[in-house]
Amino acid sequence: MPPDRVRAALAGASRPVCAYVYDREVLRTRAAALKAALPAGAELLYAVKANGHPDVVATLAAATDGLEVASGGELALARAAGARRIAFGGPAKPEASLMAALSAGAMIHAESALELHRLAFMIRASLKSLERREGRPDHGEVGVALRVNRRDGGLPGSHQMAGAPTPFGIDEADLPGVVALARTLPHIRVIGFHLHAVSNNLDGARHAAFVDDALRWSVATAASLGIALEYVNVGGGFGVDYTGPATFDTAPLAAIVPPDGVRLVFEPGRWLAADAGWYAAEVLDLKRTHGRWFAVLRGGTHHFRLPAAWGYSHPFTVLPVDDWPHPYPRPAVEDVDVDAVGELCTPRDVLTRGQRVERLRVGDVLVFGRAGAYGWDISHHEFLRHPPPQMFVV
Repeated sequence: MPPDRVRAALAGASRPVCAYVYDREVLRTRAAALKAALPAGAELLYAVKANGHPDVVATLAAATDGLEVASGGELALARAAGARRIAFGGPAKPEASLMAALSAGAMIHAESALELHRLAFMIRASLKSLERREGRPDHGEVGVALRVNRRDGGLPGSHQMAGAPTPFGIDEADLPGVVALARTLPHIRVIGFHLHAVSNNLDGARHAAFVDDALRWSVATAASLGIALEYVNVGGGFGVDYTGPATFDTAPLAAIVPPDGVRLVFEPGRWLAADAGWYAAEVLDLKRTHGRWFAVLRGGTHHFRLPAAWGYSHPFTVLPVDDWPHPYPRPAVEDVDVDAVGELCTPRDVLTRGQRVERLRVGDVLVFGRAGAYGWDISHHEFLRHPPPQMFVV
């Protein structure tokens, strides 16, 4: 059953119920637990892409060392949240977003040779503007980290980012040429690497081994290419098991020893935010077709796309609602398997298949836990133009 404060928020929702509830205290608790588990001196950034609700972003900006963003829109959220540090990544960075990142003093993770050219151009433009405004030249440098797609991604997970053909980062084989290019570009100094490799890895021991290897690789590569290594960002990828009891063991991370003078940065999103969110949708109808029972919801994958995108059944809890203000009979089922499906005109609008319910009635509310990350933010909101869910922050 959801916590009391979540149920209290849902009790105040409009009918038919369709809502997200986010819990600030869970966010703070998760952040504190992870900070305590990381190696001494390591920095923790929250990856805003997991959940960009302003209250979630502001809570985690205060509870972590800063925020990782991947667009101009996320950068604006981070600045509004007062993030102490900002890292700016992503494979597509328009000039306007790069200029905003430079203005914010963000650490930029460059992903290609062209991006370095673009960045150098934006720095020159920014410095010329400063010179015109203040009447003095500025010949400073901007420290940049290169995102590298290494030959060996090194980790299992749901989405492979490195060690495979992906649009992310610089192919390791091309790295020497890109570093040589960077030396020819004014105002740019390569200070390290961004090595995010995978999404949703559940093996904490292997993750710690990956970080160890990433640090050794960074030290050796920087030495061979003449880079004064200051910064290694190993990304996120800490996993969440949505359907079973597995947990990501953070304990092995504490044994990692970063090299002297190197900032070691982690930037998880899912692990910090998933447990702090619940998606709730009222049952609008119960029907049986071709031998299967369906609970049709006021909601669906246009609000919570992750189960359909990943092809799994997301568990739910039945929140009974005794009130039935209608003059017609109330449909109900007992001790049956039901598919929880949404209101969209597509058979792929499915959140859960075949979950056993002891009792379920039209008007009851299904509550899907662990919905605080990659829920609303990755969903196709405008399909069929249904009203959005209510948003509650407790």
